Formats: sequence, structure tokens, C-alpha cells
Amino acid sequence: MTTNNLQIYKLTNTAETTLEILNLGASVFSLKINDIEGNLINIVVGPEKKEDYITEEYLQENMCFGASIGRYAGRISDGEFKLDETNYKLFQNDGVHLHGGIRGLQHKIWNMNSQTFGENPSMSLSCFSEDGEEGYPGNLKVEVCYTLTEENELKIEYTAKSDKKTIVNLTNHTYFNLNGEGSVSGHELQINAAKNLEVDAKLRPIGILRTLNLETEKNFSVSKKIENIQVDDTFVLDKLDETDARVYSAKTKIELILKTNQPAVVIFIPKNLPHHWNYNTRVSKQFPSICLEAQNYPDAPNHSNFPSAILNAGDTYTNKISYKFNVVKD
Repeated sequence: MTTNNLQIYKLTNTAETTLEILNLGASVFSLKINDIEGNLINIVVGPEKKEDYITEEYLQENMCFGASIGRYAGRISDGEFKLDETNYKLFQNDGVHLHGGIRGLQHKIWNMNSQTFGENPSMSLSCFSEDGEEGYPGNLKVEVCYTLTEENELKIEYTAKSDKKTIVNLTNHTYFNLNGEGSVSGHELQINAAKNLEVDAKLRPIGILRTLNLETEKNFSVSKKIENIQVDDTFVLDKLDETDARVYSAKTKIELILKTNQPAVVIFIPKNLPHHWNYNTRVSKQFPSICLEAQNYPDAPNHSNFPSAILNAGDTYTNKISYKFNVVKD
């Protein structure tokens, strides 16, 4: 792959909010929005240059900045699953198949299908994963539609179809920092979830939904500051309210509201990020960002008590994600 293959597409609404999408992985490259002072700031954390996304260091780190993840987001234990008495072997590293494998959808060039301008601008991109790629059955056609509304809502809709029975779990892996710089430790986080998935030492789900007591460090059912809590957990959404999760920066007064049709959200708050490249914002060395990955449960194909991840031939998989941004005035 060469830099000539890389393209950045742009959507801008009438509020001057600007979204940039990189065709590699149909990735959110940047999102610039006005803060309480009227300053246009980039609230997406990622490499500064599009060329950084095709370096060997980027491939090895597999951080998936802003990317569309699949065929299966999250971990699959031992890199295998059974479907109709057939065992499928996937790429695995130390007992873990992660984010679709060594060359998941995040490493593909997606094709631009359409783009609209004016009010509520949108774009549609697609890619193809052939039968047997990374070990998955079925020729899979995947499409994503990004819409930037006039109310500063970023709508993301993934759809997929296969010609064979298969498994699918897609998500978006954007790293946010609502300050536009520094750390997210001062951000407030609230998740409408009373349970998360219990995992082993390799972060593979063991099939148990763990109730989060109020004193549990990772209980964000009531809004609280992230501080120095390192999180890489799957939260089971209660679905009792329209809001599934909320992040808020007291500095910029920017609020992110997550809504989704998915049963879970993986919250990823890394302690630090790789330093092989420069970033498009001046992020802190510690706790520089947060991801809210709306999806099905990781390793669902290997646990009968988890929501099914099976996509039958001819059916349509759909994942709807909404990131709504508000400026909260006191």
C-alpha cells in the first residue's frame, strides 16, 4: 500500500463542525467542534499524518485509531469458534484473536460510495471480505454511513451481508479527548450499566456477567471523574434510558452522549499511547483518551448465554451508533 491510496473525505455542517474520514479502515481521522468559548478544537486523538497509518509500527501496535473494526470486534478465545458443528480457526496471538485478526477491516481501503453536502451531510463507504479471509466463513460485504447532523450528532451505521452463515461484530474505535489536548483524567464518565463481563488474565470473557457494586472502582453507573482508572472492559447496557453512556469535560463544557442499538459498550481508557508518531493534538503522556465501542459481547460465539453473533446468509447485520455532542452552559 502506498500513500497514493490514502484519501481523506470531509463533512461540515452549518455549525462549522467538521468531520474527516480516512478511507483506510473508514477511520474517523478528526472531529473539530466549538467549545464553550467558541474555539474550534479537535476532540479526536490519532496520528498526525495519514501516512502514519501505513507504517510497520502502526500495524504492529494495532491501536485502530478511529477505525471501523471487524469482522469481529474484541477478543475471541483461542482464535476459534464452532458454527453448525464446523470448527473455524482464526489468527490468534497467545490465545487471543483480536479485532478481526492481523489484517482486519481496519487495514482495508474502503471505497467511497456516495457523499452528500449541505444540511446533515453524510458519506457512505464499503469494503469486501472474501470467504475464508482471516479464517471466517462467507463473502462479507460491509458498509458504513457517517452522518453529521446540524445538532452536532455523529451518526454511524454499519451494515453487513454474507452469502454464508457466519459471525459478525462491528464497531467504531475512535479515541476521544473532549479537552482537545492533555488528559481525560478530569473527564466525567457515566455508563448505564450495572454489570460488566468477567475476564481472565488475557482479557478473554469467561462467560460470567459480574454485578458492579457501588464501591467497585469501575462502576460508572453514577457519573464520576475517570481520574487514573485504566479501563478495558465490556459494560452490559441496561437499556432503561435513551442515554447509554455520557462523557463530560468541565474545561470545554463539551458533553458526549452515546446511544446505540447494541447490547454492550467496551470502554477503553489506555494509560498511555505509542510514541512512534506525532499526534494531531497535544495529548498527555498518561490517560490521553477514551474509546466508547458499541458492540455485541466479545467472544459471544463461544458462550451460549451471550447474545448471538450469528449472521445468516442473506440477512442484514446492523449496528447503529450515535455520538451526540452538546456544549453545556451553566
